[in-house]
Amino acid sequence: MAPAANAAPRLLRAAMLLLLLVAAGRRAAGAPVVNELRCHCLQTLQGIHLKNIQSVKMTPPGPHCGQTEVIATLKNGQEACLNPEAPMVKKIINKMLNKGSTN
Repeated sequence: MAPAANAAPRLLRAAMLLLLLVAAGRRAAGAPVVNELRCHCLQTLQGIHLKNIQSVKMTPPGPHCGQTEVIATLKNGQEACLNPEAPMVKKIINKMLNKGSTN
């Protein structure tokens, strides 16, 4: 009966260790990532009506993404990726920049 008595504390220690490892793994998996190293825009629009845009953010190429990204925040709160090479988007960027410089 002595071997069975020694097995219970071992099993308890093994279970506690496993529980601790699972808890530590969950904490690491849920940790926030500072910046994702990938492009934000996977698809782009050729243009959007200026009256629907609240603000425009341009992100130049860098280590996170090899292309310029233009992200418009719409008045309804949604974000839309715009093609920075599209003529309509270039006009939108110029209007938004001029609007910002006159205020």
